[in-house]
Formats: sequence, structure tokens, C-alpha cells
Amino acid sequence: MAARPQVGIAVLILDSKGRAIMGLRQGSHGAGTWALPGGHLEYSESFDACAKREVLEETGLTVGNVQFLAITNDFMPAEGKHYVTVFVGCVILGDKKEPEAMEPDKCARWEWMDWNEVSKWAKSQAEAEKSLWTGHYLFLPIVNLFRQHPDFDIASAYNSYS
Repeated sequence: MAARPQVGIAVLILDSKGRAIMGLRQGSHGAGTWALPGGHLEYSESFDACAKREVLEETGLTVGNVQFLAITNDFMPAEGKHYVTVFVGCVILGDKKEPEAMEPDKCARWEWMDWNEVSKWAKSQAEAEKSLWTGHYLFLPIVNLFRQHPDFDIASAYNSYS
């Protein structure tokens, strides 16, 4: 049987300052790159349920108001992987607002990063294709978000949660 793409969920959690939670990946494909919380969509699981589960497992945060943002097609030939990544946005529920590295073997740490800066890194990284890149390395689905959706507007996405 031919290999088929897997489905990943990437969760954009923004605060009122336009910052997103980003984690430094380790121990898996994309190790050493910065990524959004998320993971594999399980059989019969909704995007909403997957986003909530993955964010809780990875960061210890409870989220809600999950909304679809975009989809990317992410072929990673060097790693023998192909994903369709579904980007969703959401807000943090409850009093706990700071992420914790709940799975330190998969993510070294979580940080709040200015999404406008992430956008600039993604665009620069896409142009340099890592050979000359000296900035933050981003996980391929984030770079592809800006490649495949150049008009993606974070302000519009954030306003839908306010």
C-alpha cells in the first residue's frame, strides 16, 4: 500500500498583545524548530477535540472557542513524512495563562512570541531555505502557512476571538 499523508493539527493561541505560544521541538521530526502546540488527529476525533487535547497534554492549558484558520500541505522528503496540517485558533480558558513543558521529551520549552515576528521569520526562512538562515528555525507547516497563504491576516484571526 502506498504511503498516505497524515493529518496534523496546529493550534494558534494568541494573547491580547498579538503574541502566540510557540514551543522548541525536540525528539521528533522538526527537532530544533519552533512550532505551535498540536499533534496528530486521532481516528474519529474532531479538529476541536484534537486541539483541546493536544494543548492540554503539551502545555497544561485549557482552551476553547476553537475556530478553523487555514490548511497547509507539508511534504518533508528528508524525513519521509507528508502531512496535511489544519491550523486552528483558540483562546485560553481559566486562570492559568502560562504554558508549561508537559512533555519535555517532545518540547524543550514554550514561549510567548510576537506573531508579527514569527511571520517575518517564516518569510525569511522560506526565501533562504535554511542554507543561509540565521534566525529562528520554524517548523515547516508554519513556514508553509505563509508560503501557501500569503494574505493570512493575524489581526482578522485574533478579532474573531475577542
